[in-house]
Amino acid sequence: MESKRQVFSVDLLERYATKGRGVITCMAAGNDVIVLGTSKGWVIRHDFGVGVSDDIDLSAGRPGEQSIHKVFVDPGGSHCIATVVGNGSADTYYMHAKWAKPRLLSKLKGLLVNAVAWNRQQITEASTKEVILGTQSGQLYEIYVDAKDKMEKHIKLLFELKELPETFMGVQMETASVNNGTRYYVMAVTPTRLYSFTGIGSLESVFASYVDRTVHFMELPGDIPNSELHFFIKQRRAEHFAWLSGAGIYHGDLIFGGHHSSPSGGENFVENKALLDYSKLSEGAEVVKPSSMAVSEFHFLLLIGNKVKIVNRISKQIVEELVFDQTPDAVSRGISGLCSDASAGLFYAYDQNSIFQVSVNDEGRDMWKVYLDLKEYAAALASCHDHLQRDQVYFEQAESAFSSKDFQRAAYFYAKITYALSFEEITLKFISIGEQDALRTFLLRKLDSLAKDDKCQITMICTWATELYLDKINRLLLEDDGASETHSSEYQDIIMEFRAFLSDSKDVLDEATTMKLLESYGRVDELVFFAGLKEQYEIVVHHYIQQGEAKKALQVLQKPNISIDLQYKFAPDLIMLDAYETVESWMTTKNLNPRKLIPAMMRYSSEPHAMNETHEVIKYLEYCVHRLQNEDPGVHNLLLSLYAKKEDESALLRFLQCKFGRGRPGGPEFFYDPKYALRLCLKEKRMRACVHIYSMMSMHEEAVALALQVDPELAMAEADKVEDDEDLRKKLWLMIAKHVIEQEKGTKRENIRKAIAFLKETDGLLKIEDILPFFPDFALIDDFKEAICSSLEDYNEQIEKLKQEMNDATRGADNIRNDINALAQRYAVIDRDEDCGGCGRKILNVGGDFRMARGYTAVGPMAPFYVFPCGHAFHAQCLIAHVTRCTTPTQAEYILDLQKQLTLLGSEPRKESNGALSEDQPIASLTPTEKIRSQLDDAIASECPYCGDLMIREISLPFILSEEVQEVGSWEIKPHNPGSQPQRSLSLSA
Repeated sequence: MESKRQVFSVDLLERYATKGRGVITCMAAGNDVIVLGTSKGWVIRHDFGVGVSDDIDLSAGRPGEQSIHKVFVDPGGSHCIATVVGNGSADTYYMHAKWAKPRLLSKLKGLLVNAVAWNRQQITEASTKEVILGTQSGQLYEIYVDAKDKMEKHIKLLFELKELPETFMGVQMETASVNNGTRYYVMAVTPTRLYSFTGIGSLESVFASYVDRTVHFMELPGDIPNSELHFFIKQRRAEHFAWLSGAGIYHGDLIFGGHHSSPSGGENFVENKALLDYSKLSEGAEVVKPSSMAVSEFHFLLLIGNKVKIVNRISKQIVEELVFDQTPDAVSRGISGLCSDASAGLFYAYDQNSIFQVSVNDEGRDMWKVYLDLKEYAAALASCHDHLQRDQVYFEQAESAFSSKDFQRAAYFYAKITYALSFEEITLKFISIGEQDALRTFLLRKLDSLAKDDKCQITMICTWATELYLDKINRLLLEDDGASETHSSEYQDIIMEFRAFLSDSKDVLDEATTMKLLESYGRVDELVFFAGLKEQYEIVVHHYIQQGEAKKALQVLQKPNISIDLQYKFAPDLIMLDAYETVESWMTTKNLNPRKLIPAMMRYSSEPHAMNETHEVIKYLEYCVHRLQNEDPGVHNLLLSLYAKKEDESALLRFLQCKFGRGRPGGPEFFYDPKYALRLCLKEKRMRACVHIYSMMSMHEEAVALALQVDPELAMAEADKVEDDEDLRKKLWLMIAKHVIEQEKGTKRENIRKAIAFLKETDGLLKIEDILPFFPDFALIDDFKEAICSSLEDYNEQIEKLKQEMNDATRGADNIRNDINALAQRYAVIDRDEDCGGCGRKILNVGGDFRMARGYTAVGPMAPFYVFPCGHAFHAQCLIAHVTRCTTPTQAEYILDLQKQLTLLGSEPRKESNGALSEDQPIASLTPTEKIRSQLDDAIASECPYCGDLMIREISLPFILSEEVQEVGSWEIKPHNPGSQPQRSLSLSA
C-alpha cells in the first residue's frame, strides 16, 4: 500500500539566487515576493507573481565592504526595509516595489534594525501606516512612509529599554477596532524577555502611557544564537504566537477584540500558554537549540543544523524532518535561516546561495488524532474530515464514559457511532450490565441519527423504547413507599417523557402492537393518550364515559377531524351521563343531524324528571326548530309529544300555532303529522290542542263540538274562523246556539233572554226563527215578542230595499234604450275637400279608385269611409290597412278574418239603410253580415287611430323596423375608393 503523503515538502526554488552579488545574508517574503540581502550590500527582489526580478545596490557610495544586515517586506510585498552595515556604521533604507531607487531613513543612521512590525490591518500599497522598528540598542521606533510623496512622514522613538538594555530581536503588532478608537497590541522579544504593550489611541500615546505604569513582560533566561518572535496569520489576523527563547519555545493563543475598553486594560492578551522544552527535540543527551523558526497553523518548523524538524505544537512531537538538496560546498555551512509568507501560505529556507520552498499539504488532516490522543474530544471532532474519523472520536468518548460508569453519557456517544461498532454490540454491552435506562437513552438517541427511509428499523427501535419506558414506570411503582416523594417526582417526569415520546413517534409506532403493550402493562391512561394521537377517538370517548367524565368525552368529540358518526353512537350514554353538557355540545356542533339523535333523546325523555327541572331535550329541540329551522317531521313530532306530556298546555298551544313553513312559496305551515298530533293530544287529554288541530285540518264541526265541551267562548272563536262558507258558518253557530240553550239551567224567561242576547253576538247571522226549534213546544210566544217584532222589522226593511233596487233597474233600462235610439240618429258634416287621414285623397271622391267593400252600405258612388268625433276621416280600406299595420299581430289577424267573412257574405241582399236600428227592431234581429260588420267597426273604429291609444303605443316603436333594415342599408354613404372612377359633383351657383 502506498505510504501517506507528507504534510510538508521541500523543493528547490532558486539555486543561485544572488546572481553573483555575494552570498545570502538574510531573507524576507510576502505575497509571492522574496527579498534577499547579500554580503556585498545588494538587495535582490524576486516577484514570482509576475515573474520579474530586480536588484538594488545599497553599498553604492559607501566606503569599504558593505553587507545587508536584515531585510523586511510587508505582507503585501510592496514595502521593504533593509539595513546595511559596514566600516562600523549602519544605514536603514526604505524601498517600494514601484520605485527605482531606495530612500535613506536618515534619522535612523547608526541604528541597527533587527525587527520590524507591520500594521497588517491598515497598511496599503501606497502607505505603510504605522510601522514599529526594533533596534540592536533596545529601542522601538515608529515610522510612517507615504509612497506617494516618496518620503517618511515621521520617525518617532516609542520605547527604550533602560533597566536591562538588551537587543530587540523580534517585534509583532496587531490592531482591533473598539468603540472609542483603535486598540494596539504589540509584542517585542529580546534574548531573555517577551514584552507586551497594549492601549487605545495612537502608537505614541500607547507607549507614552507606560511611563506611569509597569511594562508587562515574560522572562525566560537562557542562551540562544537567534531569538525570534512569530505570529501565525490567518485571514490577516494573528491567531497564535511563538517565541524562540533560550529556555524553549514559548507559545500560546492570542485574544484580540473590543472587550478591553480601558486604556490600561487587557495587558494579558495571551491564553493557553505553554513552553516546549528543547530536550524533546534531541535524540541524544545533548540539547541542540534551533537556529531559526517558522510557525504554521498546527506546527513549528525548527531549523536544527541542516534539517528542519516539524513539531506538532499540540502534541509536542516531531512529526516530520525535512532535508535540503544543497550544493556540496554549501553542505558544510548548513541552512542559514527560515522565513514565511503568510499571504501565500508558504515557507522558505535559504543557505548562502540557494532558496528552498517548503509547501504545506492539508496540514490539519491528522489533527483529529492528535486531539483524540490528548482526549480533547471537541477539538478532535472539529478537526475530523469524514464519518470514519468522527466515529473513532465518538467511540473513544463512549468507551471512556463507559469505563468510568457514566452510562448515560456513554449511551449518548454510542448512539452517534455509525461504523465503529454495530447496533447489536452496543445494546448487548448495556444489557449485559443491566443498564436499562442507559439502553433506553441509546435507543432514543439512535433514532435521531437514522434516515427517514429506515422505517422498519425505526419502528423496531421505537417499540423497544416503548417497552423500556413501560418497564421503568412499573419499576418506579414497585419502589418502596418510604421514598414515595422522590419517586413521585421521578414517576411524573418519566410519565411526561413517555407521553412526549409517544407524541413524537406516533407515526412510526405500529398501532396494534403499541396498544397491546400498553394494555398488557395496565397503562390505561397512556393507552387512551396514544389512541387520541392515532385518532382512535372511539376508544378515548369510551374510556371517558366509563370514567364518568362526560365533559372530556364531549371535548374529544368536538375536534374538527373527528367523524360525526361518533356523536350519534355515544349520544345515548352521554345524555344520560350529563344532559346539560351534552346538549350544549350538540348546540355548538355544526352539521349535526337531529334526526339521528332521536333515540338518545327518547331514552332521556323516558326517565322521570323533577317538575322544575329544565328538560334538556326540549331545549335542544326548540333550538333545532326555531334557530336552525329544522324541517324534519320526526323532530317536530318528538317535540310535540314532549310538550303534550307537560302539565302546562301553553307551550303545546304555542308550538301548534307557529307556522314554521311560512315565508316559503308553496311551503307547508307545519312539519309535524297532524293525525299523530291529534291522537297524542286526545290520549293526553289536551282538549284545547285538539280543537286547534281539528280547526287546522278544516274539521270545523268537530272542532266546535269539542270546544263546546271545554269552553263555549272557544267554540265561538272557532266558528268565526270560517269566512268563505256562509252556510257552514251558520251551521256552526247553530250548534253553539243549541248547546247554549240546552245548557241553560235558569228559569224559562231567563233562558229566553240569554238566547236573545246570544243572537246579537252572531252579528245578524242567526235570526229568531233559526233558534226557535231549540226551545220546547210549550214555550209562550209572549217571551219572544220583542225578538219576533225585531225580526219582522228587519224583513220589512229588506223588502223595501228590494223594491227600490227594482225601480232603479227599470229606470236604467229606459235610459239605455233612449241612448241607443239617439245614437241611431247621430250624423256628421264633412267638407267636400276633406282629405283621408290614410291616403291623403278626398274623402268624398267617387269610388272609381276604391273598389267598394262588400258588406258596407252604399252611399251613392262614393267609397265607404269613417268619420271620428275628433274630425279625422278615413276611407274604410285605408283605416283597415293602418290599424292592421300598427296593432298587434293577433288583433291584425282578427281584423283580416272579419274582413274575409264580410267578403264571403257580401253576396246576400243588402238592406238600404244607414246602419241605424228602427225603434221597434231588436238587436237580436240583425243579419250575420251586419253582426260581423259591427264587430269590424268595434275592432278598427272604436277610437281614432291618430288620437287614441294606438298612436300612444307607436311612441315606443323604433323608427326603422326590422323588415326595413335592407332598405336602410341601400341609403348608406360609403367612403370613396381611390381606385374607382371619380364621382361627379354638382356646384350650386349663387
